[in-house]
Amino acid sequence: MQRITITIDEDLLQTVDSLMARRGYGSRSEALRDIIRASATDDSLASPQTPCVATLTHVFDHQTRELAQRISAAHHARHNLIISSTQVYLDHDSCLEVSVLRGAAEEIKEFAESLTTQRGVRHSNLHLIPVDVEMTQHDHGSGSKTHEHLHV
Repeated sequence: MQRITITIDEDLLQTVDSLMARRGYGSRSEALRDIIRASATDDSLASPQTPCVATLTHVFDHQTRELAQRISAAHHARHNLIISSTQVYLDHDSCLEVSVLRGAAEEIKEFAESLTTQRGVRHSNLHLIPVDVEMTQHDHGSGSKTHEHLHV
């Protein structure tokens, strides 16, 4: 790890200290490393074709006319993006859905918007994480055949 010295305005330092207290960082260095990582993630997502994994969470009113069917149809239409999806029934009207996705940043964003802009969707959050994706060949020993795996 490298040690650097920076000059920072008092207002920005207060922002860092506030973030540090809110999130429980042990030092300003930890807080700044996290801020830089977040900025680097944002920059890498600038390209629409950036490979990503993501979580999409949303709460919707399952009593809204045909909303559950529209959400299901959207999932089927973009099945190639979905690794896993689950629904939790919160009460008589509200359902929390969490989906784990993998694909190009722009495709994931479009899919998320197609769901979260529906009437009856109350809250939503998309968290994109850029990744390196490669196909690798290997075996598991003991005479097993070589096969390909997608590694993220």
